[in-house]
Parts: sequence; C-alpha cells; structure tokens
Amino acid sequence: MQVLALLPGGEEDQLQALPALAALEKQLPAQLQVVCPAGAAGIWTLLPGVQHCIPFAFGQRWSLADWANLLGSVRELDVQVSLNLSTDWSVDLLLSLSRIPIRVASGGFSLTEQVQRPTGWRSQGLEAWLKPLGVRFDANAYRLPLAKKVLMDAREALPAGDGPLLLLAPGPSQGWTPEQWREFGAITRQEIPSVRLLWLSQEGEHPAGTQPSMAATVVEEAAAVASVDVVLSDHPRLAQLAVLTGTALVAPGMDDPRRLPQRDVIKPLPPLKQLRPEDLLQVLKT
Repeated sequence: MQVLALLPGGEEDQLQALPALAALEKQLPAQLQVVCPAGAAGIWTLLPGVQHCIPFAFGQRWSLADWANLLGSVRELDVQVSLNLSTDWSVDLLLSLSRIPIRVASGGFSLTEQVQRPTGWRSQGLEAWLKPLGVRFDANAYRLPLAKKVLMDAREALPAGDGPLLLLAPGPSQGWTPEQWREFGAITRQEIPSVRLLWLSQEGEHPAGTQPSMAATVVEEAAAVASVDVVLSDHPRLAQLAVLTGTALVAPGMDDPRRLPQRDVIKPLPPLKQLRPEDLLQVLKT
C-alpha cells in the first residue's frame, strides 16, 4: 500500500511524526512517501522505509509551479492513502484532485476520514490519523533503530574514561552565553570529577573541558545521543532524538506538554534564560 504523509513544520514536528510512520510501515505494511518542508527533509533519513521525501513549502510560500509539480508527483506514485496534517487550502485542493481513495485529515473538503485533533504529546496524538487504517501504536515505547556501524563509530569517538557521560547541545535560541556554558562545565566537573562532557553544536567553539562531537548528519547525531548517559539540550532536534533513542534528557525551554512524553528520565524545564548553571547542576544530581 502506498501511503502519502503531508507533514508541515520543522525538524521537531518531523521527528514527532516518525514513530507513527514507523508503526504504519510495520503493521500494514506500507510504502511511505513524505511531503515536508525542504529544510526538514533530512530527518527522514532516519527511517529507511520512507521511499520518497518531496519538498513543499506549506503555507503561502509555494508557487503555482511547486503546487503543480507536487500534484504530478502524487499522481505518479499511485497513492492509496493520504495522511494530511496540514490546514493549507492548497493542499486540500491538491488532494481533491489527486484520485487518492482514502484521505485522512482533521478538516477540509477533500477528506474521506475525519479525525479529531488530540491534545497532549503530539507524537502519540498522531495515532488518531492511523486508527482509520487499523493501526495502533505506543509512541512512548518506540526506539529509533540505528545501524551497528554508526553506533560503533559514535562510541569510539566518545571522551575517554569511565565516568558518567553528559552531552551538552545548546539550541539556536542562545539561551545561555558562552560564559554561562563555561561556568556550567566548570562547576559540573568540580561536583562530579569523573564526568565526561561531550559538546554538540554547530555554532561557536566548545567550552574548555568539553570534547566536541564530530557528528555531521542527523543519523550521526542520533548515534551520539544514543551513546551517552544524559542529554542536556534546549535544541528541539537533539531533545527529540533523545526521546526517540530512550536517552535521559534534561530539556530547558520544553515544558509545553505537547513537546515531550512523561518519563522519569525526561525533565522538561523553563527556558535557559530563567535558569542559572547551578540550577541545572542540581537537576542533574537529582
């Protein structure tokens, strides 16, 4: 069965949708085609079952040529089911012209199966789109499968030692200054002398006492996240990778219940700007 998933939103939204599409692929089974913004398309390299990732600018940023090309691609794929998470009227029009027999959505004139938009953690909420197809899943139980080689490479690149391994991954919001990150690293090493600090960021230099990660792709990032004891990050992509790999997570700025599941090893916090380095250290020690 050919299934087309129309998924607006950035990398965090794509990662939250990954468990649902993995369940769909396994239980039907299904051949998966994903339509998402070009900047987030790399996320789908984590799920080999996705055969095509078609870039599309949801909202009002698309051109008529983009829209016509997408319609042509959809028709060529001979899709049997569409899962539409967009509220874009242009997507609704496209689906009405697509000849797809089963069209699941929360609204719009093109749907054949209507679902209610759920509340709570968005990843589990996507089960509503799968129920019309007879698919059930537990997003909280899902773990991202990673190839042995990429995991071995990640582990070989870890800091030497046998102490607890903490991955620091600052997000694009610039919640802390470089000085605050340096202070956090210093007081953490003072309180936990055996700690190993791995730094994963594309911006700026790594603080003294941390080892930079060489992860260059989202797959390599996922392997690095899966290889450490705890992730401390306000970066949406890294936080969601921790969720998908089952790694303990301290996530400043992610206290919205729609973003993270409830687990003992996941600690959502207010934004970094509201926290001092010693506050985060206390969270890590509890």
